[in-house]
Amino acid sequence: MAAAQRSTFAGRGESGVLEDQRHALRARGVVGVISAEDCSLEILPKIDVEAVEGSAEERGEIRKRLVHMLAIALDLKIETGRLTDLAWQQETLLEILIRIFCDKLTEAVRRGMLRRYLAQEDDLRALRGTLDLPRQFTRHVANPSRLACRFDELSEDIALNRIMKATVTHLSRMSRSAANLQRLRELAFVYADISTVPVFALGWSEVVIDRTNRTWQDLLGMAQLFLRNRYQTTSTGSGQGTALLFEMNMLFEEYVGRQVKQALAGTGLDVRLQGGRLYCLTAQEDGRGVFQTKPDILIFRGADVVHVIDTKWKMISPRVDDPKQGVSQADIYQMMAYAHLYKAPRLTLLYPHHHGLGASEGIQGKFQITGQNKVLETASIDVAGRNDPLVRVRNMIISVKIEEDSTSL
Repeated sequence: MAAAQRSTFAGRGESGVLEDQRHALRARGVVGVISAEDCSLEILPKIDVEAVEGSAEERGEIRKRLVHMLAIALDLKIETGRLTDLAWQQETLLEILIRIFCDKLTEAVRRGMLRRYLAQEDDLRALRGTLDLPRQFTRHVANPSRLACRFDELSEDIALNRIMKATVTHLSRMSRSAANLQRLRELAFVYADISTVPVFALGWSEVVIDRTNRTWQDLLGMAQLFLRNRYQTTSTGSGQGTALLFEMNMLFEEYVGRQVKQALAGTGLDVRLQGGRLYCLTAQEDGRGVFQTKPDILIFRGADVVHVIDTKWKMISPRVDDPKQGVSQADIYQMMAYAHLYKAPRLTLLYPHHHGLGASEGIQGKFQITGQNKVLETASIDVAGRNDPLVRVRNMIISVKIEEDSTSL
């Protein structure tokens, strides 16, 4: 509990980390791993997969889907083919991510550690590079045997390698797997001559990914995942435990947003994530906007918003059980504000699919907004779906538009 309480996600009401229910702990809004000195707690999302509930196979399948979501949300190529079913079932999410990182980094350094020319200054007996005249005539005016030189030297002690070393060091404190710790020790030896820099002082902005080092892009993304990514928080302390946690609302939102953007590429529809930014109110005294809106996904046709999608990592009920489907009234008010501000004819609250909604993902409820020619839908997407997710997302959005267009003809 102490490690969980130090997380930046702690104390956020329904999006906190753990709730003490006296005889049990309840995770709220986050997934990941919390480790203390003598135990670890893995928090996995509720995803319906084809496996016996509560089995090691189910946990393995959920870990696969969660890693897939992280890869999509962070735009990473994470190869998981080398991991056996046994590894997915027995290792925690943290150890799986560490193993993937170690394998990728080991392959990269075998091809050669990155180097670049760095500007150097030194006082030498022979000229190297160019002579620094101001320094020569101030520092060495009485000792002409020394030359103030400026030159470029090819070095491995660069920002990207320092980030890799910091990540290896950080993961060495987090891992409990003997195999992973061995991999990390080998990598630490490779980076022994690289400067040790605290995480807060790492030069992230100094790293430039171009065609010469593009193979390191995914490793940089994974380093951000462990050290500074916005979807998670990590905390460490001597003897106090560590945590690697992901906020599922944000992860689901980015995962869906990127899928929608890719699925609608080339359709004539423009997808903008976290856009809009219109204000609900305007202060009369100074005209300043207040209560800014930020819909998760806006779909444009030309200059017009034709569809607003807001994602919610919550379980909804089938309509036969509850006409309101368990949808929060606050979420409905939010969508009503979007309907007014963005003039969109179609609005969708998108939830994760589960077996209780039936076999098919897609539209679960369709409602006319009172007094307006606008439709508010509830819909679900199956994050455990094995078929092409881009095709499924495209069909969910485009098929309804085709149907509406043909009806109006």
